[in-house]
Amino acid sequence: MAAARRIGVEVPTETTNDAWPKWKIGLAVGAPIAVVLGGLWYVRKRRQNQTQKKRDENKSKTETTKAKAANPASQGSEKPEKELTPSEQAQAEKNKGNKYFKGGKYDQAINCYTNAIKMCPPGDKEALSTFYHNRAAAYEKLKNTKMVIDDCNEALRLNPKYQKALSRRALACEQSGDLTQALEDVTAVCILEGFQNPQSLMTADRVLKTLGQTKAKEAFKKKKPMIPSRQFIRTYLRSFQNDPVINAAKALQTQQNGHSEDDSPYQGALHKLAAEEYEGIIDCCSKEIAANTDKMVEARLLRGTMYFLCNQQKEALEDFNQVLAAETLDKRVKVNALIKRGTLYIQQEKHTEGLDDFATAVRIDPDNVDVYHHRGHHNIQLDRMEDAIRDLENAISKSTTFAPSHVQKSFAGKITIIPPPTSKSHLLFAKSLELEPDNATAVVHRGLLQLQWKQNIQEATSIINKAIELDPKCEYAYEVLGTLEVQKGPGSMEKAIELFQKAISLSKTESEMAHLFSLSDAAKAQLNVAKKLGINLPSLSGMNS
Repeated sequence: MAAARRIGVEVPTETTNDAWPKWKIGLAVGAPIAVVLGGLWYVRKRRQNQTQKKRDENKSKTETTKAKAANPASQGSEKPEKELTPSEQAQAEKNKGNKYFKGGKYDQAINCYTNAIKMCPPGDKEALSTFYHNRAAAYEKLKNTKMVIDDCNEALRLNPKYQKALSRRALACEQSGDLTQALEDVTAVCILEGFQNPQSLMTADRVLKTLGQTKAKEAFKKKKPMIPSRQFIRTYLRSFQNDPVINAAKALQTQQNGHSEDDSPYQGALHKLAAEEYEGIIDCCSKEIAANTDKMVEARLLRGTMYFLCNQQKEALEDFNQVLAAETLDKRVKVNALIKRGTLYIQQEKHTEGLDDFATAVRIDPDNVDVYHHRGHHNIQLDRMEDAIRDLENAISKSTTFAPSHVQKSFAGKITIIPPPTSKSHLLFAKSLELEPDNATAVVHRGLLQLQWKQNIQEATSIINKAIELDPKCEYAYEVLGTLEVQKGPGSMEKAIELFQKAISLSKTESEMAHLFSLSDAAKAQLNVAKKLGINLPSLSGMNS
């Protein structure tokens, strides 16, 4: 008899072994031996007593059958039948079901598994769990998702750490749209497998991404326009060297002291821009546009920029489209509008349209540092590191003192290769921070660099908290802090979730929000699994906390 799988592990598949489990072989060999030996002794005794008797050839067929039944030796390999226990009967039904399953007869398999469930003693939880799971597998073949979930629920009620039942329910819940339960199940599987199974990890990643996108789409619709922090807007405006509106604001600031009553609405907007009084800029630009003046195009460009920064993407796109549709247009105005519209497209996951706008901008003004800097930034986001570094090097070659490109290049280099503290890349990154000491995002990058170098979570956390002091609305800082809390283990998971939720409230784009929802949901799922199953979550070993 071939070696058999242990009960509780067996699942109907193309290669399922239908032989009896070892524990059942023991019963079949152990108990009936006494019966067989007793039968042999009885036969010998009866033969001695009937030596002188002549058998009656006309004995009835019934008597002959009875004699044969009482004489095992006369029937060769035949043995007396043994009455099966309820557990054995259930196993026999399950084995029949497995044969039907392999033959593609799923309805018959379901009947057999149902019989096995009815026959099985309630106390045999391991066997019952297997029967329910096998029936779920058959329902899965029939695309009956509801019954798959119901039977997996029963299997997991009886055996909460049944990995195959968790995996099967995760897929069924994903198909039915219950992504939260699907994520929790596949998270449990990943933890029980020690995060070593690529297939489970891919499923978890897929569910997380879909769940994050679903939540972000709904939340982004309800998100009210919110002007970001002054530090964020200041950093964004500094990322343009050839923005005609920003440069006009700087020129106006040097020519006059403050805003006068004779200024046009557009001039008033420029004064506010220079003074970092961002709240009233959109209203000023709207008045200029309504007046249909010769500065209407520049006013649209500035208003579109502010709409973009305030997450009013539809309004921003309309303004940029109107600017680019103008019949006569200054080259730098057109290139600036293309850069900002391209950025907006990329944030909306319209990567082809966005990169097309950048390519058009390069053709119009190939010496414009802004085009290469912003395209380099987006290439980092798109994980196109070679293209990003090439763009940023191009930007630096056209303006060696342009700090934002140095910061972005250092960040790209940090992602590609972790630089030791004495390396040229590390020193360049430190220099870039000197150029922009109030850039909160750059400070977060510095904290990550320290983490990679010293493996010290506490020190990295301290640095990143300084970024929040610089800019309390820096969602990237909250995201990274949340990630670090996750690495500390289950005791810090709730704090991590709070940090992710803070980042979500400050996020500026739907794609950014989707990513943050994924992080938060992953932390929630791990925490729930740890509590339900009593599992110890892995922590970031080898790092000081």
